Amino acid sequence: MVADKVDRKRLDTLIEINNLINSNYTDVRVLMTHILESSTRLTGGESSSLLLLDTETDLLYFEIALGTKSEEVRKFTVKMGEGIAGWVAQNNTSLIVNDVENDPRFFSEIDKDVGYKTTSILAVPLRMKDQCVGVIEVINKENGSNFTEEDLEWLEIFTNQASLAYQNAQSFKKVKDELFRLQDRVESDSGFHKMIFKSSEIEQLLGITDKISKSDSPVLITGESGVGKELFAEQVHLRSPRSKETFVRLNCAAIPEELLESELFGHVKGAFTDASNERLGRFSLADGGTIFLDEIGEISLNVQAKLLRVLQNKQFEPLGSSDTIMVDVRIIAATNRNLESMVDKGSFREDLYYRLNVLPVNIPALRDRADDIEVLSDYFLSKYSARNRKDIKGISPEARELLFSYSWPGNVRELENVIERAVIVSKVSLIDTEDLLLSREKERSMPGYKGKSLKEAVNIFKKNYIKRVLGNCNNNQTETAAKLGIQRTYLSRLMKDLEIKV
Repeated sequence: MVADKVDRKRLDTLIEINNLINSNYTDVRVLMTHILESSTRLTGGESSSLLLLDTETDLLYFEIALGTKSEEVRKFTVKMGEGIAGWVAQNNTSLIVNDVENDPRFFSEIDKDVGYKTTSILAVPLRMKDQCVGVIEVINKENGSNFTEEDLEWLEIFTNQASLAYQNAQSFKKVKDELFRLQDRVESDSGFHKMIFKSSEIEQLLGITDKISKSDSPVLITGESGVGKELFAEQVHLRSPRSKETFVRLNCAAIPEELLESELFGHVKGAFTDASNERLGRFSLADGGTIFLDEIGEISLNVQAKLLRVLQNKQFEPLGSSDTIMVDVRIIAATNRNLESMVDKGSFREDLYYRLNVLPVNIPALRDRADDIEVLSDYFLSKYSARNRKDIKGISPEARELLFSYSWPGNVRELENVIERAVIVSKVSLIDTEDLLLSREKERSMPGYKGKSLKEAVNIFKKNYIKRVLGNCNNNQTETAAKLGIQRTYLSRLMKDLEIKV
């Protein structure tokens, strides 16, 4: 009778897992954890692990570990053929061991390191197309008793379900990766990164960008790190007569100084120790088009001199060559540093600075264009909800308040990271304050008021405050007016004067 109840429980659990696999369940790690938990419980084990095989290194690593010492064991890897799990992976065969101390295949180093005593093990290969891709282990039968052949059979059944889940996940990942690759291609074909904004500041800058894009003169884009300097460089190129030609990017800070000259201007075979072949530099690749040099303030004085020559004469020599190369390239540079101050200190050439600064564009910090916080937040929310296959409906009013009040030292890049992280950690369909993981120490008391007159500052406050109350009232203007303590007609007039759109 007891055995019948146990088998019924196992069958019910198996049906439950099978239903999960065949549903729209996309979080494979949670599903695999559920399978592992069920396997452990229904075979009477104390701990369990899912080890996956890295085919490049032939090492098994702990993808999921449950039970006693689960955190400690995750730092270990197991070689193919090493230990019980390694033997199972190498031989693609299930194994039951009830006296590990006397089994020569047992690897005791993990036990010694984490302070655990293994007495018995069930281990079953996780297969894809008959090839072992991992191992599921259940360790130490409860009450010190032995695992049975029936336990092993049930673990094999559960592992078959895990194999199906894993295979589905791999197929889904391939489809998802291809989808995002195609989306990236479409985004690139239609204008590189998408410009998401609502503020008048960015609208005015795009108007300036339209004008300067028609020229071939150098552009110097300045602004704090993360404000979107590369996006504006793209816009200059895409709106220019060179838009059908190549747009080449280079982050100067990401290249070691000793390699930057070669990266920019190329080299001939034998120019230096590792120069086994001739290589074109970024300027040659950008010929006829545009080159974007990000973090221009990080380059050495030596490279600055060579860059100045390209600006003046449109020519250079590759590293190790005496042949002069002529190029037709528009240069757009960007920096978050104060180049004028660097000129005063002698760390940036004055003549290069004036050559680059023909058409200056300064991008304001995110904290000085509060209107963009809302639209960018919603855009990133949609993007990462889709990417993580999560149905996040929106952002709570309290969370929006925190987003508006935060100082954003990392600007748009930080906002994107915060929203991505919030989507991942959120357990419900609405992003809340605790999901944002923002420090209230960096809240700002005067958002967007820098350099404004009193009247302008008051209007900014009114606009932001009305927008927040509107959001809390789902854009119901009658309810909003009541909460603000004003007439509905006066609210309508304010919204028109302050250019608040719903």
